Amino acid sequence: MIKRAILLTLLGTTTSLMALGAEHAYLYKDPRIMGMGGANIAVGAYSTSIFSNPAGLASIKEENGYVVDLLGIGISASSGIQNFTNDLNDAGDNTVQIQAVIEKYSGDAFHFDAGNYTSFSSNSDGVALSIGLLAASDVNFIVHGNGSANGAALELAGRAYGGIVIGGATRLKMPTGSLDLGLGVKYITQKSYEGPIYLTDLQQNDVAKTFQDKYEKSASGIGVDLGLVYKPFEKGEFGNPSFGLSVLNLGSMGMNDNYGGQPMSVNIGAALSPDVSFIDRFTIAIDYVDLLNANKVRTYTYAGPLVAHKDYVEADPMKRLRMGVTVGLIDSTYFSTALSAGIYNSAYTAGLDMEVLIFKLNITTYEEQMGTGSVDIPDRRYMAKIGIGW
Repeated sequence: MIKRAILLTLLGTTTSLMALGAEHAYLYKDPRIMGMGGANIAVGAYSTSIFSNPAGLASIKEENGYVVDLLGIGISASSGIQNFTNDLNDAGDNTVQIQAVIEKYSGDAFHFDAGNYTSFSSNSDGVALSIGLLAASDVNFIVHGNGSANGAALELAGRAYGGIVIGGATRLKMPTGSLDLGLGVKYITQKSYEGPIYLTDLQQNDVAKTFQDKYEKSASGIGVDLGLVYKPFEKGEFGNPSFGLSVLNLGSMGMNDNYGGQPMSVNIGAALSPDVSFIDRFTIAIDYVDLLNANKVRTYTYAGPLVAHKDYVEADPMKRLRMGVTVGLIDSTYFSTALSAGIYNSAYTAGLDMEVLIFKLNITTYEEQMGTGSVDIPDRRYMAKIGIGW
């Protein structure tokens, strides 16, 4: 049923997935960054770097003048979500067939998100500025073939959210090298959802409205981000090393009672960008995020329509270690392309970025580890983003 599919695309999660999920909090994942393992703390160079380290805005190429990203529409989905959705739709309202689909996919974790980040940025005379509008929704859910401990066929949490993001950065000359300082401010409003879906819910024509009426919560918050990137040598020396530090969501954003909260996160990174003949750029980066283990795992108990939760610390270091490499093969006025690869959540990532005139295409794959350490639930995802920019 169409409305059942709509439910699966509109709802989502950030920090965890029921008792078995622990995806780290995020607002936006750029496929260009995820292709190289999500490592960008000490790299920057994109308007979307503001989501990892606002100081990275100072690395936007000054010769580009104004950088405009319009209609950057992107989607990300688990490898098997289309098969699951098709099978569930084909089952209609037949209880036996619905149960068969649930049993077929029992234990599987699925994800879908869609979003747009439109931004305007500039970098000149040592000062970089960026303003962006974010609109997104995402979904993570897990299937229980024999029902969960509380009898749910699906356990799902989600959000639809958006807001405005403003950032600035400046480059200071130091006795040795340079220091980039960045500041970001964002206002985010969201509607979040978390709760069980039962077999009887799946038989209804308007599952989305039923779920919305039961579980919708609204929240909003203002977050402040600080960051720095230190480059100890002049450009071209010793491989152009850089070292970054960011503090995101300073003081938290006041939304942590609802699903989709953004805890304060302290992150560090390092990168090398040596000059290599015959290619446009070559960058190797490594990050370690959430030094204070602020991300939580959320567990639930159900009592009729009421959902209670409890959060506890998730401290898996492999979920915090990110590393990758990007190779810019061509960068001309009319065409550019880059390849990237990395390690994220102990699994490989890969990406392809292309620009033809004003049209942009980014394709990436990465894997989230939805387990909590004692239980491994790998979720291989594929991202695609198309847009217009210059």
